[in-house]
Amino acid sequence: MQYEATVPNVADRIAQTVVAMFLEPQVDPLFLQDSYGYRPGRSQLDAVAACRQRCWRYDWIIDLDVQKFFDTVPWDLVVRAVKAVTDCRWVLLYVKRWLAAPLQRPDGTLVQRDKGTPQGSAISPVLANLFMHFAFDTWMARECPGCPFERYADDAIVHCTTRRQAEYVLARLAMRMVEVGLRLHPGKTKIVYCKDSNRREQHEHTSFTFLGFASRPREARRKDGKKFTSYLPAISPEALKAKSDRLGEMRIHRQVNLSLDDLARWLNPIVDGWMNYYGRYYRSALYPLLQRVSIYLRRWAGKKYKRLRAYKRFKRWWTGVLERDPGLFAHWRWVRWC
Repeated sequence: MQYEATVPNVADRIAQTVVAMFLEPQVDPLFLQDSYGYRPGRSQLDAVAACRQRCWRYDWIIDLDVQKFFDTVPWDLVVRAVKAVTDCRWVLLYVKRWLAAPLQRPDGTLVQRDKGTPQGSAISPVLANLFMHFAFDTWMARECPGCPFERYADDAIVHCTTRRQAEYVLARLAMRMVEVGLRLHPGKTKIVYCKDSNRREQHEHTSFTFLGFASRPREARRKDGKKFTSYLPAISPEALKAKSDRLGEMRIHRQVNLSLDDLARWLNPIVDGWMNYYGRYYRSALYPLLQRVSIYLRRWAGKKYKRLRAYKRFKRWWTGVLERDPGLFAHWRWVRWC
């Protein structure tokens, strides 16, 4: 059964924010270069960029999935991690109180917990990052210094030179997670071969998903125009489906009460966000989603103006809008026609 964390009251929210603001400047300088989650000046795209570069230098990766991290992280180790960075009693008292906050079932009944961190609170990202710093980051730097990684919260990719090294590191990581009260997901954690034109080995897994990007062998083109296979990230099928579903839920074609300019002002921040994030790498994989935006716009025009239901009239109208205001819709920078 799925549980939801209880909603903190206003006083708790304020206190959590105060503790988070107190801890962040103290713990951030301790974090390693390869830790990206919930840190100032670092983003998911930074982690994806580092991962992309390393996949070109290392043939193998370990795609790590910590099973139910936020539900199973041990309280005593979280408190120990906090004690390692501060001796302020009021901070420790508040952290212990929030860790022990009950969870709420969908029917409203409360359930007492003995492990896990409350999700959705201002303090939770700091605690999770601090715990993984000691449980994973520093352990990797100490025990596997030749295997760089990118970690965003509990999501991590580890790079290895050989398959044998990847198998060895994965076995050790599985034991390490048990030591700190966690468990790697047996069905989602896997070793992946970063196959490209120069890598000839065969392996069961040649793709992985990290922070919404699916990395796999993809066609690329050199400066001289010659095609080759490179190992590249692009928007994942799961993310593409999620955004496509989001488009459907927005029911763009039914917003006939809006003008074309109103429609653009509503849509552009959303679509621009998708383009800025998922379009960073191999942006052509995002084109089908952007084309769907245009399809919905055509349906909107047909519903708002009956005369535009005929394809030729619509195309003439559409071409005129493009000529008058080519920057009206954000996705027109990349995709002009459906």
